[in-house]
Amino acid sequence: MAKILVVDDERAIVDILEFNLKKEGHEVVLAYDGIEAIEKVEKENPELILLDLMMPRLDGIETCKRLRKNFSTPIIMLTAKAEEVDKVLGLELGADDYVTKPFGVRELMARVKANLRRTVVDTLHKVEISDGKKTKYGSIVIDIERFEILKRGKTVDLTVREFELVKFLAGNKDQIFSREQLLEKVWGYEYFGDVRTVDVTIRRLREKLEDNPAEPMYVLTKRGIGYYFNNEEV
Repeated sequence: MAKILVVDDERAIVDILEFNLKKEGHEVVLAYDGIEAIEKVEKENPELILLDLMMPRLDGIETCKRLRKNFSTPIIMLTAKAEEVDKVLGLELGADDYVTKPFGVRELMARVKANLRRTVVDTLHKVEISDGKKTKYGSIVIDIERFEILKRGKTVDLTVREFELVKFLAGNKDQIFSREQLLEKVWGYEYFGDVRTVDVTIRRLREKLEDNPAEPMYVLTKRGIGYYFNNEEV
Protein backbone atom coordinates (compact mmCIF):
# COMPACT_ATOMS: atom_id res chain seq x y z
CA MET A 1 0.00 0.00 0.00
CA ALA A 2 1.05 3.62 -0.46
CA LYS A 3 1.59 6.82 1.48
CA ILE A 4 -0.89 9.42 0.19
CA LEU A 5 -1.00 13.13 0.98
CA VAL A 6 -4.49 14.65 1.14
CA VAL A 7 -4.59 18.45 0.81
CA ASP A 8 -7.91 20.26 1.29
CA ASP A 9 -9.11 23.07 3.54
CA GLU A 10 -12.55 21.45 3.96
CA ARG A 11 -12.11 19.16 6.94
CA ALA A 12 -15.26 17.18 6.18
CA ILE A 13 -13.80 16.20 2.80
CA VAL A 14 -10.44 15.42 4.37
CA ASP A 15 -12.14 13.13 6.88
CA ILE A 16 -14.02 11.27 4.13
CA LEU A 17 -10.89 10.84 2.04
CA GLU A 18 -8.80 9.77 5.01
CA PHE A 19 -11.40 7.17 6.07
CA ASN A 20 -11.73 5.63 2.62
CA LEU A 21 -8.02 5.63 1.84
CA LYS A 22 -7.19 3.98 5.16
CA LYS A 23 -9.93 1.41 4.50
CA GLU A 24 -7.98 0.52 1.34
CA GLY A 25 -4.87 0.05 3.47
CA HIS A 26 -3.06 3.27 2.58
CA GLU A 27 -1.08 5.47 4.95
CA VAL A 28 -2.57 8.97 4.91
CA VAL A 29 -0.82 12.30 5.55
CA LEU A 30 -2.94 15.44 5.87
CA ALA A 31 -2.46 19.10 4.98
CA TYR A 32 -5.00 21.93 4.94
CA ASP A 33 -3.36 24.52 2.69
CA GLY A 34 -0.71 24.76 0.01
CA ILE A 35 2.13 25.92 2.24
CA GLU A 36 1.59 23.01 4.61
CA ALA A 37 1.31 20.65 1.62
CA ILE A 38 4.75 21.59 0.31
CA GLU A 39 6.22 21.09 3.77
CA LYS A 40 4.59 17.66 4.06
CA VAL A 41 5.82 16.56 0.64
CA GLU A 42 9.39 17.50 1.54
CA LYS A 43 9.16 15.73 4.89
CA GLU A 44 6.99 12.68 4.13
CA ASN A 45 7.80 11.95 0.46
CA PRO A 46 4.31 10.63 -0.40
CA GLU A 47 3.68 8.37 -3.40
CA LEU A 48 0.53 10.25 -4.47
CA ILE A 49 -1.00 13.66 -3.76
CA LEU A 50 -4.70 14.56 -3.72
CA LEU A 51 -4.65 18.35 -4.09
CA ASP A 52 -7.61 20.70 -3.78
CA LEU A 53 -7.79 23.59 -6.21
CA MET A 54 -9.22 26.35 -4.00
CA MET A 55 -7.37 26.78 -0.71
CA PRO A 56 -6.19 29.62 1.57
CA ARG A 57 -2.60 30.88 1.74
CA LEU A 58 -1.56 29.07 -1.43
CA ASP A 59 -4.07 27.64 -3.89
CA GLY A 60 -3.80 24.27 -5.64
CA ILE A 61 -2.59 25.71 -8.93
CA GLU A 62 0.37 27.52 -7.39
CA THR A 63 1.07 24.58 -5.07
CA CYS A 64 1.15 22.20 -8.03
CA LYS A 65 3.41 24.56 -9.93
CA ARG A 66 5.90 24.78 -7.06
CA LEU A 67 5.88 21.04 -6.39
CA ARG A 68 6.60 20.25 -10.03
CA LYS A 69 9.88 22.15 -9.81
CA ASN A 70 11.33 19.44 -7.56
CA PHE A 71 8.96 16.46 -7.44
CA SER A 72 7.43 14.10 -10.03
CA THR A 73 4.94 12.61 -7.55
CA PRO A 74 1.58 11.91 -9.24
CA ILE A 75 -0.94 14.66 -8.43
CA ILE A 76 -4.72 14.35 -8.66
CA MET A 77 -6.40 17.76 -8.56
CA LEU A 78 -9.70 18.11 -6.68
CA THR A 79 -11.82 20.98 -7.97
CA ALA A 80 -15.30 22.27 -7.13
CA LYS A 81 -15.28 24.50 -10.21
CA ALA A 82 -16.72 23.01 -13.36
CA GLU A 83 -15.14 25.44 -15.81
CA GLU A 84 -12.84 23.67 -18.26
CA VAL A 85 -10.13 26.32 -17.87
CA ASP A 86 -9.45 25.31 -14.27
CA LYS A 87 -9.10 21.64 -15.17
CA VAL A 88 -6.88 22.32 -18.14
CA LEU A 89 -4.76 24.86 -16.27
CA GLY A 90 -4.14 22.35 -13.50
CA LEU A 91 -2.99 19.77 -16.04
CA GLU A 92 -0.80 22.27 -17.84
CA LEU A 93 1.05 22.97 -14.63
CA GLY A 94 1.82 19.31 -14.12
CA ALA A 95 -1.17 17.60 -12.50
CA ASP A 96 -1.62 14.01 -13.67
CA ASP A 97 -5.38 13.84 -13.22
CA TYR A 98 -8.37 15.69 -11.82
CA VAL A 99 -11.70 14.93 -10.15
CA THR A 100 -14.60 17.37 -9.99
CA LYS A 101 -16.49 17.79 -6.72
CA PRO A 102 -18.86 16.37 -5.72
CA PHE A 103 -17.17 13.10 -6.61
CA GLY A 104 -18.13 9.51 -5.96
CA VAL A 105 -15.85 7.60 -3.62
CA ARG A 106 -15.63 4.65 -6.04
CA GLU A 107 -14.57 6.97 -8.86
CA LEU A 108 -11.89 8.62 -6.76
CA MET A 109 -10.56 5.30 -5.47
CA ALA A 110 -10.32 4.10 -9.08
CA ARG A 111 -8.28 7.17 -9.96
CA VAL A 112 -6.03 6.66 -6.93
CA LYS A 113 -5.48 3.00 -7.78
CA ALA A 114 -4.70 3.75 -11.41
CA ASN A 115 -2.21 6.51 -10.68
CA LEU A 116 -0.48 4.40 -8.05
CA ARG A 117 -0.34 1.47 -10.46
CA ARG A 118 1.49 3.61 -13.00
CA THR A 119 4.03 4.57 -10.33
CA VAL A 120 4.60 0.93 -9.35
CA VAL A 121 5.05 -0.11 -12.99
CA ASP A 122 7.54 2.70 -13.53
CA THR A 123 9.55 1.54 -10.52
CA LEU A 124 9.56 -2.05 -11.76
CA HIS A 125 10.82 -0.90 -15.15
CA LYS A 126 13.66 0.92 -13.45
CA VAL A 127 14.70 -2.23 -11.59
CA GLU A 128 14.15 -4.86 -14.29
CA ILE A 129 15.74 -3.13 -17.28
CA SER A 130 19.47 -3.34 -16.72
CA ASP A 131 20.90 -3.28 -20.26
CA GLY A 132 21.04 0.51 -20.39
CA LYS A 133 18.51 0.58 -23.19
CA LYS A 134 18.47 3.93 -24.92
CA THR A 135 16.74 4.99 -28.11
CA LYS A 136 17.77 8.08 -30.06
CA TYR A 137 15.42 10.13 -32.20
CA GLY A 138 17.01 13.22 -33.70
CA SER A 139 18.16 15.41 -30.84
CA ILE A 140 16.34 13.46 -28.09
CA VAL A 141 17.26 10.22 -26.33
CA ILE A 142 14.73 8.10 -24.44
CA ASP A 143 16.53 6.29 -21.62
CA ILE A 144 14.20 3.62 -20.22
CA GLU A 145 16.65 2.46 -17.54
CA ARG A 146 17.03 5.91 -16.05
CA PHE A 147 13.41 6.83 -16.68
CA GLU A 148 14.38 10.06 -18.39
CA ILE A 149 14.56 11.85 -21.72
CA LEU A 150 17.55 13.86 -22.82
CA LYS A 151 17.47 16.66 -25.37
CA ARG A 152 20.89 17.55 -26.73
CA GLY A 153 22.40 15.93 -23.66
CA LYS A 154 20.27 17.80 -21.12
CA THR A 155 17.57 16.13 -19.03
CA VAL A 156 14.00 17.14 -19.94
CA ASP A 157 11.85 17.71 -16.86
CA LEU A 158 8.83 15.43 -17.36
CA THR A 159 6.03 14.24 -15.10
CA VAL A 160 5.38 10.50 -14.78
CA ARG A 161 2.40 10.77 -17.12
CA GLU A 162 4.33 12.74 -19.74
CA PHE A 163 7.14 10.20 -19.77
CA GLU A 164 4.69 7.30 -19.97
CA LEU A 165 2.91 8.92 -22.91
CA VAL A 166 6.02 9.60 -24.99
CA LYS A 167 7.45 6.16 -24.11
CA PHE A 168 4.22 4.48 -25.29
CA LEU A 169 4.04 6.45 -28.54
CA ALA A 170 7.74 5.92 -29.28
CA GLY A 171 7.36 2.21 -28.58
CA ASN A 172 4.56 2.04 -31.14
CA LYS A 173 6.12 4.16 -33.86
CA ASP A 174 3.91 5.21 -36.76
CA GLN A 175 0.82 3.69 -35.13
CA ILE A 176 -1.92 6.27 -34.76
CA PHE A 177 -3.85 6.26 -31.47
CA SER A 178 -7.08 8.09 -30.76
CA ARG A 179 -7.36 10.11 -27.58
CA GLU A 180 -9.68 7.45 -26.14
CA GLN A 181 -7.11 4.74 -26.87
CA LEU A 182 -4.34 6.76 -25.24
CA LEU A 183 -6.47 7.28 -22.14
CA GLU A 184 -6.95 3.52 -21.93
CA LYS A 185 -3.33 2.54 -22.72
CA VAL A 186 -1.41 5.25 -20.87
CA TRP A 187 -3.75 6.38 -18.12
CA GLY A 188 -4.51 2.72 -17.62
CA TYR A 189 -8.17 2.63 -16.67
CA GLU A 190 -11.64 3.61 -17.80
CA TYR A 191 -11.29 7.36 -17.66
CA PHE A 192 -14.11 9.36 -16.09
CA GLY A 193 -12.98 12.73 -17.39
CA ASP A 194 -12.82 14.21 -20.89
CA VAL A 195 -10.36 13.44 -23.66
CA ARG A 196 -8.93 16.96 -23.62
CA THR A 197 -6.61 15.64 -20.92
CA VAL A 198 -4.67 13.95 -23.72
CA ASP A 199 -4.51 17.15 -25.78
CA VAL A 200 -3.14 19.11 -22.84
CA THR A 201 -0.50 16.48 -22.07
CA ILE A 202 0.53 16.32 -25.74
CA ARG A 203 0.87 20.11 -25.80
CA ARG A 204 3.06 20.00 -22.68
CA LEU A 205 5.25 17.33 -24.26
CA ARG A 206 5.69 19.34 -27.43
CA GLU A 207 6.68 22.43 -25.47
CA LYS A 208 9.40 20.40 -23.75
CA LEU A 209 10.62 18.18 -26.60
CA GLU A 210 10.17 20.17 -29.78
CA ASP A 211 12.34 23.03 -31.02
CA ASN A 212 9.17 24.55 -32.48
CA PRO A 213 6.02 23.19 -30.77
CA ALA A 214 3.87 24.69 -33.55
CA GLU A 215 5.68 22.47 -36.08
CA PRO A 216 6.40 19.26 -34.13
CA MET A 217 8.90 16.69 -35.36
CA TYR A 218 8.34 13.91 -32.84
CA VAL A 219 4.78 13.73 -31.52
CA LEU A 220 2.57 14.27 -34.55
CA THR A 221 -1.16 14.68 -35.15
CA LYS A 222 -3.23 12.83 -37.71
CA ARG A 223 -6.10 15.24 -38.11
CA GLY A 224 -9.43 13.75 -37.13
CA ILE A 225 -7.84 10.51 -35.90
CA GLY A 226 -5.26 10.98 -33.15
CA TYR A 227 -1.56 11.11 -32.35
CA TYR A 228 1.55 9.15 -33.33
CA PHE A 229 5.33 9.22 -32.96
CA ASN A 230 7.46 10.08 -35.98
CA ASN A 231 9.60 7.12 -37.05
CA GLU A 232 11.46 9.01 -39.77
CA GLU A 233 14.91 10.55 -39.39
CA VAL A 234 14.56 13.98 -37.80
